[in-house]
Amino acid sequence: MKHFSFIVLVFFFASCNTSATKENALQGEVTDTVTIKLTGAEEDEIEPVDTTDYDHATYFVIVADTGLNYFPLQSKMYALSNRLNIPIDTMGRHYNASKNLIALADDDEDEIYAGDYYPRRYPSDNLSLEYLEIYQRDANDKTIALVAGIYETEANADSSLAILKRQEPNCFKLKSELYIGCMH
Repeated sequence: MKHFSFIVLVFFFASCNTSATKENALQGEVTDTVTIKLTGAEEDEIEPVDTTDYDHATYFVIVADTGLNYFPLQSKMYALSNRLNIPIDTMGRHYNASKNLIALADDDEDEIYAGDYYPRRYPSDNLSLEYLEIYQRDANDKTIALVAGIYETEANADSSLAILKRQEPNCFKLKSELYIGCMH
């Protein structure tokens, strides 16, 4: 992970030094490097780019129900899917009773997460069963959430919540800061 991040940063900074000179750009030619000399006020106006937050995003998560037992939530998920025509995305995960864990198959092609939990982290309108602590940091680590959608905007989350509340009066919305960077 660290090695990959370093390579990406090196590539990013190396690519920042390549551009076309004004004269060569007019002729359609590109040079390898261009030196730009800033003087006076121009130097003071350049601010460093903060890249510390590129691996996180704020999303709004709609949770239909929570509990510690997988199977009642799974039944509720299938019922909601049928009633509201919302697709289910298990991401290839199932409940592994011997591990007491929502997990990918032990022989999953993802060698790093095979047999382990891999969280849903990106926006979609699908139903899935997730560990609540991914979205709400102070939740019990074994509390399971029936997630009914992850949204980029609060307005879209509110629309989904209004529809879901007709079927599940106890559903709720979370504003969550999710890690969306590489997990390998």
